[in-house]
Amino acid sequence: MSDARLSPESLRRIDRELGKYPPDQKQSAVMAALAIAQDQHGWLAPETMQAVADYLGMPAVAVQEVATFYNMYNLKPTARHKITVCTNLPCALSGGTHAAAHLKERLGVGWREATADGRFVLVEGECMGACGDAPVLLVNNKRMMSFMSDEKLDRMLEDLK
Repeated sequence: MSDARLSPESLRRIDRELGKYPPDQKQSAVMAALAIAQDQHGWLAPETMQAVADYLGMPAVAVQEVATFYNMYNLKPTARHKITVCTNLPCALSGGTHAAAHLKERLGVGWREATADGRFVLVEGECMGACGDAPVLLVNNKRMMSFMSDEKLDRMLEDLK
């Protein structure tokens, strides 16, 4: 098991997030703290979620509830790059299904499967609030990409290698 502790840099980043809330509302920073912990470790082990809970002064089960509710948190080790494709109806009808099929073919994987080299995992996503920009995808939970043609998808994959 790797070290689940939060690094000094992660704690500084969490402290910046805590500054956005009243001192008695530290738990309000739980989503940001989980994202920071995931940035550090690549995923959220139970011990990492416990470290976040301890730092925020909240029950571990409350942290786990947040981490298991939202799909941007990785609860097990995953590939280096997570590509989330919006497949809700508006995006699906505007190219999301085609974009997903193209990525599946190019990567040789299905939903939630990692490529053999551990570089990519493909995830089906919920609405990203950009239906007019379909097909839309999210890279590593941080970078939204819109109007993704086959050519743009291929270029994105090359850039991420």
